[in-house]
Amino acid sequence: MSRKSTQAVSKHQPILSIGTTSTRTLESHWQGDTLQPGSRQTDLFIYPGYTFRVPNLLVTNFHLPRSSLLLLVAAFLGNHPSERSVCLSEEDMVARLHRIYSEAIRQGYRFYSFGDTMLIR
Repeated sequence: MSRKSTQAVSKHQPILSIGTTSTRTLESHWQGDTLQPGSRQTDLFIYPGYTFRVPNLLVTNFHLPRSSLLLLVAAFLGNHPSERSVCLSEEDMVARLHRIYSEAIRQGYRFYSFGDTMLIR
């Protein structure tokens, strides 16, 4: 992580996170107003209402029902991609997630680790 990464965040440039683990990693390395390099452990739990500070694009697969990863995805759906702020209520985030998953089921998408993916922006 470099000064350019921090500048990209402050300029609201596209920052793509591939997967929920990468998303948690990026969020855990945001300290104050910069991305901090290095190794660290995190207990960060992301759920609806969370304001994302680093990624504004997310590629992820379709997760298992009742998993905490669904909460992270719902939270991401409720963030404004360029302003880095929450723009939906928690109920609307969950409703949006439900609509997406209902459509994925209707279309026959594959779920779980080796299934189909989606791009959220």
